[in-house]
Amino acid sequence: MYRILALGGLALALTSLPATAQMVTVSPAQVGQIFCIARLGNDMAPVRGLLTDTLAQAIAAAEKKNAAWAAKNPGEKPPLGDGIPWQAYPDYAPQCAPGNVAAAPGTASVEIGYTFPDALEASFTDTLHLRQVEGPVAGSPVWRIDNIGYAHGGGDLRSFLATTFDP
Repeated sequence: MYRILALGGLALALTSLPATAQMVTVSPAQVGQIFCIARLGNDMAPVRGLLTDTLAQAIAAAEKKNAAWAAKNPGEKPPLGDGIPWQAYPDYAPQCAPGNVAAAPGTASVEIGYTFPDALEASFTDTLHLRQVEGPVAGSPVWRIDNIGYAHGGGDLRSFLATTFDP
């Protein structure tokens, strides 16, 4: 009897879950933390799920152009031979930490500090530019990475992707 009541309660809870579930989104600071964890782990798969659709499409288009370039130039290193430039400089930084967050309605920026403990003068700070977009649950906006500003006025990810394959 108790099993039937317990199973009935579980079934009721599961059937009402979608109606009562609320979207929980990560904050801009948490996006920065996820970004740094991915950079330190050299696996950007978690970050790809945090991109705006337009940035994800720009990356996919660049990767497609890169594959075509590589096919036409066998044996040569393609423009994206080191992968997508997720940071201003290609050197692996042993420390990455999110810094200051600035937010305005619908947008935010998160400083991403890269530190080289053995060469502090080589440390640099990039900036994630975030935008709120409609989430999977209507009326629940989520933060997504829309661009990455490179350190020291070094451009940004979108510009790099747009111009890398120019003649």
